[in-house]
Amino acid sequence: MGDTYTHGHHESVLRSHTWRTAANSAAHLLPHLAPGQRLLDVGCGPGTITVDLADRVAPGAVLGVDASADVIAQAAGIVGERSNVTFAVADVYALDHPDASFDVVHAHQVLQHLTDPVAALREMRRVLAPGGVLAARDSNYAAFWWSPDEPRLDRWLSLYHAVTEANRADADAGRHLLAWAHAAGFTDVAYSSSTWTVATPEDRAWWGGLWADRVTSSSFATQAVDYGLATTDELADLAVGFRTWATSPDAIFVIPHGEILARA
Repeated sequence: MGDTYTHGHHESVLRSHTWRTAANSAAHLLPHLAPGQRLLDVGCGPGTITVDLADRVAPGAVLGVDASADVIAQAAGIVGERSNVTFAVADVYALDHPDASFDVVHAHQVLQHLTDPVAALREMRRVLAPGGVLAARDSNYAAFWWSPDEPRLDRWLSLYHAVTEANRADADAGRHLLAWAHAAGFTDVAYSSSTWTVATPEDRAWWGGLWADRVTSSSFATQAVDYGLATTDELADLAVGFRTWATSPDAIFVIPHGEILARA
């Protein structure tokens, strides 16, 4: 499909990805997990959510897959003594598994980066056993909000949408999940929403710092310049905007997500 991952796997990106857990990123799925289930985690990244899910379905077998061999190698390093979880490189559009192979398929922040999210959901549906559940969660960038006002963050959000559009992806995937699931052939779909909220001094410093680094050093920065959408000087100024925002004792940043639970 020729997908381009907007973020890439720079350290500043993995700084946020490794923060993610089943509790803070897959709470909508947790009540539907049970010991012994076979689970596939699509787009698993560094695997922090995957190993949490593996603990909850043990002794059920869990497989985390991602398109990046480098990040899969990192994920394999956190398996520890768990015998029920493995990681592999895979193509979300052509999963190397027979029909009905898994009781649970999970995808977190994946569909927003794909050129054909409906095709990906069809493939996830194919490997889902009858009665199984697909859980997907994606953010909706257009609905992000923050305080105090910072014009450089406004520019960052506009630029982020421009870069993802150039990549033929949808930064606002969270609002489309229900429609995409229906288009993929699911008829039993429940939609919900949840947020990440940045509001403590520690979280402000973490979030502002990682995005300051991402707008200058990640694949997003490279793509923004290569596509002629921004200059390196402008990106450096956006980084100052994030660091300035983070110093305010009143600063908040809210990241809304859409979620689906779809039954096969």
